Amino acid sequence: MSEISVATPQLLRRVSAGAVLDFMRASQAVTVTDVMEATGLTRATAISVCEDLMHRGWIRELENQRAFGGYQKGRPARRFELNERAGYVLGMDVGVSKATVVVSDLRGKALGRSSQPFAEADIPAEERIAVIDRTSMMALHSVGASPDSVLAVCAGIAAPVDRNGEVLVTQHFWGLFDVGLKAALRDRRGWTVLLENDANLAALGDRWRGAAAGVDDVVVILASERLGSGVIDGGRLLHGRGGGAGELAFLDMVEGVGDTYGIAALARTWAADALAGKAKTSLREFAAEGVEAEQVFAAAADGDAVALKILERLADRMARIIGAVATMINPELVVIGGAVANSAGVLLEPIARHLTKYTVTPPRVAVSPLGDSIVTVGAVRCALDYVEKNTLDLELAVPD
Repeated sequence: MSEISVATPQLLRRVSAGAVLDFMRASQAVTVTDVMEATGLTRATAISVCEDLMHRGWIRELENQRAFGGYQKGRPARRFELNERAGYVLGMDVGVSKATVVVSDLRGKALGRSSQPFAEADIPAEERIAVIDRTSMMALHSVGASPDSVLAVCAGIAAPVDRNGEVLVTQHFWGLFDVGLKAALRDRRGWTVLLENDANLAALGDRWRGAAAGVDDVVVILASERLGSGVIDGGRLLHGRGGGAGELAFLDMVEGVGDTYGIAALARTWAADALAGKAKTSLREFAAEGVEAEQVFAAAADGDAVALKILERLADRMARIIGAVATMINPELVVIGGAVANSAGVLLEPIARHLTKYTVTPPRVAVSPLGDSIVTVGAVRCALDYVEKNTLDLELAVPD
């Protein structure tokens, strides 16, 4: 009983501090009265918690200013705000050919970004780690941030990752990403590193700042070169036993699909096939460099018959894919994401037209506005979630 009575004030203070920080993250400058109204704390407790958080560097007090244009009697109210530069998080997109790292402040604002290629896909683990580490240092240097100011890192990889951050290695391609990144960056930089599947992070990112904002039942499909999906059900990201929830290898067995090639890859391939024949098409002007999806969609918009045929094939194929996903998962919304999403809006109408043939529970379909940043946006969100959950256990390198 005595232990409970000793611990209770500490627990209450921790809960109070957490409530104040949550309010600060959702607000700009606030007064003590604002804090009291939002959290239910007494004035004395609210002031005490704010001063403690300020001392630890998580929030800062603003210079007092009287109301503009008039005289206010008495002492002006104290105002506080989140110190969004108290530390930083890194969001990583680790693909087959390159690594991209984004530096974000504690409000989720991207401050710097760097990308570096891998020499080849199947390089040794230590070389892959060296490129990722170098890319991280370049991103941090671009915003004048030091490595010891990084509070958390999340890396998205093109392989299934379970709830504990372990990579599912049941095929060679997935094994390329099982390089011991968490331990390596902890040893090199002292960082806490979270691993997650890239499509899962795309789902988190789009639900945070994309087409799926506010939607609790959504599937986000990365659809550029290869297809992969992240599933959010009832507001919760699904992993499955080994991290395989959302994997789309079953498409090999779906009639009219047969593989997991994405929109960009197939648009390129089908355009090349058309150009190998004698069909008259405006796409021939791009033949030397290779036709990309954006050029196919633009030509289709201008009425090019070959491009329109490719567009219809892609729409029907995506409708079959979305129909299969909708039949199994029944989401409210399916979002097409990845770099191809920048131009894939022209697919929405024909997809909707075909979709009712393949499922009796058709979802809404949208394209993500996040483009090729969708994975790093999700990685930043994942890292921020970790920081926000563990703020009171983290020590800032140099409190401001």
